[in-house]
Amino acid sequence: MLRKGLTLAAFGLALVAGPAMAATTQAELKDIHWSFEGPFGKFDQVQLQRGYKVYREVCSACHSMNLMYFRNLGQKGGPFYDPKYPNPNENPYVKSLAHDIQVGDIDQDTGDPVKRPATPADKFAAPFPNEVAAAASNGGKAPPDLSVMAKAREGGPAYIYSILTGFVTPPAGLTIPAGKYYNPYFPGDLSGSWTGSPDHVPQGGVIGMPPPLAPNKVTFDDKTPSTVANQARDVAAFLAWAAEPKMEERKQFGLGAMIYLVIFSVLLWFSYRRIWRNVAH
Repeated sequence: MLRKGLTLAAFGLALVAGPAMAATTQAELKDIHWSFEGPFGKFDQVQLQRGYKVYREVCSACHSMNLMYFRNLGQKGGPFYDPKYPNPNENPYVKSLAHDIQVGDIDQDTGDPVKRPATPADKFAAPFPNEVAAAASNGGKAPPDLSVMAKAREGGPAYIYSILTGFVTPPAGLTIPAGKYYNPYFPGDLSGSWTGSPDHVPQGGVIGMPPPLAPNKVTFDDKTPSTVANQARDVAAFLAWAAEPKMEERKQFGLGAMIYLVIFSVLLWFSYRRIWRNVAH
């Protein structure tokens, strides 16, 4: 009887929780073509360079990338890879990018914490000393780390692009708390803040991040127009690369493996025909 009662209770909780989960909605993500899509897709190195600049000049003020080292930027397939420098630690451009950033260290003579220019061997500098400080500076919730954001969210780079370009004025009847922003591409449940018809609750949710991008907020060295759409597309591509920097090598290996299997299958078929051709079946 006890087992039956627990089963019924769990079933009842599922019925109660079901509608709440079903109420979480978001608008369909924007359809963007990426150069790295498909089995033969590759990252656009110039786009990755622009995307890094957007991250460094805009996103890094709040978001960390704790899994990324400056040397990753100069590795094969990276934004600043140069075949003349197979060792990314020797890449002069990567050295220059790192040198512009101050990172924490310990004075070897006094033991005091100090700041010094970064080297390719250093991680990307975090914007806050710890998660508590990050939460305190952002309305009580620390901004998420972006190292694998393109893999952690359904839709990947399309999700990032849609969020960054999706900030709009909330529709009449939707109450947004102070310091929060409406974004139809951010998953949420707005039924509690909606005073209109319950059959027409807006899609999306409330996000604590203010619109981070603006026209001409970043100057691109290759003269690409610095629109919000271009900034969002480029930083989304950069984050897609950061989440899977070995993607191109994986695709090349997969293609080679498929070619090998096809050739092996053909040889196996001819071998089968030769061995069994005089054997009655």
